[in-house]
Amino acid sequence: MTPLARVLALPVRAYRLVASPWVGHGCRFQPTCSAYALGALEHHGGLRGGWLTARRICRCHPWGGQGYDPVPGTDPEARAPSDPT
Repeated sequence: MTPLARVLALPVRAYRLVASPWVGHGCRFQPTCSAYALGALEHHGGLRGGWLTARRICRCHPWGGQGYDPVPGTDPEARAPSDPT
């Protein structure tokens, strides 16, 4: 993880430790926004991972989407090789 990504991950980890138990488990997406943020920062670094996290948080509203939304480039089903036959 890059130094910028580590710094950006600190508030996410603090949220998961302090606020998440009080807020409850009503996330519209899978993985949760905090898990998505940590995965994006780890996989893509501080700049792109931070951008992906901000985009995801902006989609998390009552009129937004829901369901399975993996971090780009980390979905094992998307990376599975196709059968050439």
